[in-house]
Amino acid sequence: MAVRSGNLELGELEGLIATGEIDTVIVAFPDMQGRLVGKRVSSRLFLDEVAAHGAEACNYLIAVDVEMNTVDGYRLSSWQTGYGDMVLKPDFETLRLIPWLPGTALVMAALQNLDGTPIVQSPRAVLQAQLDRLAARGLTAFVGTELEFIVFDDSYREAWAKGYRELTPASDYNIDYALLASTRMEPLLRDIRLGMEGAGMYCEGVKGECNLGQQEIAFRYTEALATCDNHTIYKNGAKEIADAHGKSLTFMAKFNEREGNSCHIHLSVRDADGTPVMAGDREHGFSTLMEHWIAGILATMRELTLFSAPNINSYKRYAEGSFAPTAVAWGVDNRTCALRVVGHGPSLRVENRVPGGDVNPYLAVAAIIAGGLHGIENELELEPLLTGNAYASDAPRVPSTLREAAELFSASAVAREAFGDEVVDHYLNNARVELAAFESAVTDWERVRNFERF
Repeated sequence: MAVRSGNLELGELEGLIATGEIDTVIVAFPDMQGRLVGKRVSSRLFLDEVAAHGAEACNYLIAVDVEMNTVDGYRLSSWQTGYGDMVLKPDFETLRLIPWLPGTALVMAALQNLDGTPIVQSPRAVLQAQLDRLAARGLTAFVGTELEFIVFDDSYREAWAKGYRELTPASDYNIDYALLASTRMEPLLRDIRLGMEGAGMYCEGVKGECNLGQQEIAFRYTEALATCDNHTIYKNGAKEIADAHGKSLTFMAKFNEREGNSCHIHLSVRDADGTPVMAGDREHGFSTLMEHWIAGILATMRELTLFSAPNINSYKRYAEGSFAPTAVAWGVDNRTCALRVVGHGPSLRVENRVPGGDVNPYLAVAAIIAGGLHGIENELELEPLLTGNAYASDAPRVPSTLREAAELFSASAVAREAFGDEVVDHYLNNARVELAAFESAVTDWERVRNFERF
């Protein structure tokens, strides 16, 4: 099969199926945790039925915990509602080859109830609602996500058998921007980069990071929904490719006491003509829109953090002097702030440094847009930039626990106005489920401290 890059048109897929080059189509969507889930269907069935009518799956896939256990508290899906089906409607803008899986193509799906109405709690729908709010103002969001991960020489099944303890990282020391030690990982990293190129993404490159075995592969920014789809496909595909290499990698926010895995999100806004609108003649080269945008994100950051840091482990990243933010502040090219303004003129943009590698990108980008729109709609005044070390400042702090973030989210009038009660209550229930599971667990830390000494 000839190597090709880019998304597929449906007619191209039909041709590849006719020649036997594609025999399987994955119909996928992101779940609440931002994981890629769905089903593999035969190419024949896809053309005969799924392309026009969609596929079906149980709606509990948007209402389970990380372990895929059914849990109480969801209005969308429960024993009381009978755990019915939902429709996976293909979004043909996302149709693409998956080069690391033989004979396979993939399409992302929008989730619908059986009556054709959208499932508003689905992550893609949550983001689309905020994009529609932007579009009503003649604006479009462009986004880039920067995912870090840690590579281990153990396979996933070996890591599982070890309880994820005593794993061997793929480097022995800090390899931030280092080339020599990263070269040992290059066979894996190259396969990931080329695989993603073959799946229609624009891969910019890779660099080593500070933690042992830590890397970051960067992709070109594009429109917000496409970036989040690419992010989710890449994250799943990188794990599949690592598994084929007999290795494993993790995107968890904080694997150990060293540097965590971040997911910095760069976002800029353009008008209906495609012209960037964040630069202007105000202080720092900002437009008035840019000032309101940053002010709104800052004003809502604490109450919307749940969408950027969705797990217990997410909050372990927020440590002073760690390059993960603790202060709700903004600065120009200042990596100690939660918001770092970078670029100039047409490239001027805001980097949100709060999300970690475990983030659901659809929800985090939706929260950023909701915050920015709150600033625009209320013409919020931008506070002075922070210079120097934000860790030592008196700026408000990013929530330090999932419980604190959930309480702030629950009380947020901005969240309920932007996302709706159905969405807010759905993701609050997810936070409650995670908190209950964590608080009932007995950890290694407790055994070490308590087994003999109490």
